[in-house]
Amino acid sequence: MAHAHNHNEGNLKLAFFLNFGFAVAEIIGGIYTNSIAIMADALHDLGDSASLALSWRLEKLSEKRGDEKYSYGYKRFSLLSALVGALILIVGSTVVISEAVKRLRNPQPTDARGMLIFAIFGIIINGFAAYRAGKGKNMNSRMIYWHLLEDAMGWVAVLIVSLVLLVKDIYILDPILSLLVSGFVLFNVAKNIKKTINLFLQGVPESIQISEIEAEILKMEKVKDMHHTHIWSLDGEHHVLTTHIVLCLDSKKEDIRRIKDKIRKLTKLYDLAHTTVEFEYLDEDCSMSNDYKE
Repeated sequence: MAHAHNHNEGNLKLAFFLNFGFAVAEIIGGIYTNSIAIMADALHDLGDSASLALSWRLEKLSEKRGDEKYSYGYKRFSLLSALVGALILIVGSTVVISEAVKRLRNPQPTDARGMLIFAIFGIIINGFAAYRAGKGKNMNSRMIYWHLLEDAMGWVAVLIVSLVLLVKDIYILDPILSLLVSGFVLFNVAKNIKKTINLFLQGVPESIQISEIEAEILKMEKVKDMHHTHIWSLDGEHHVLTTHIVLCLDSKKEDIRRIKDKIRKLTKLYDLAHTTVEFEYLDEDCSMSNDYKE
């Protein structure tokens, strides 16, 4: 797990420096080429850089173990970063769309050769950063991946426009492609932010079916019933399970130990990082029965 955390943090660190450095170059290049696509992407990249800096910080914080304040640890700080990143991406895409609409009404000439040079470097830098970020498994890494993929796709659009402009002056292509890229990214961010909000609301992770886990446990010898089963996720990667298992009256310590071992193996298959099980006997009343109704 520590290796995965360091890998995520290293990817975010690399993405931040690549993104911020290139954003500064974009501002200079956008002014020089008079390209709305480059200028819009420069402003977007500055916003991305702020998001990446926050993500980098919160991802590092998420490595802290549980304490008296956050007993499950700080992993949900990574989830918070994913939500903030999504909001920044939505705002940035909205700004790009607004500027592109203005340029649709009043197309302006651009420096095609300058755009071509920036496009090549933009595709390489953002494409590589997106590739690295795409290896992460938590929601924060997925959201950063869409940040960087949008940038890479934006530069593909700039490349296409610059190649066309080298042959014919169709300046309206610049804002049209910006609109297409921003629309595509907004669509995918909407799907990811929906998943992020579901995790914040402690919804059951999409990859897990509670009924499947219950069915496997109920197959175990000496297990007669189970209830109060709850599953949620800390950050989209590390999940939590709590449940009450009802045992037969003749269950021994060896039976409980065997059941625990089987449950431990089962939880590994479902990426359950924290599991809490309360054992009860058939003639006992559930300690939660009067406090909580399912």
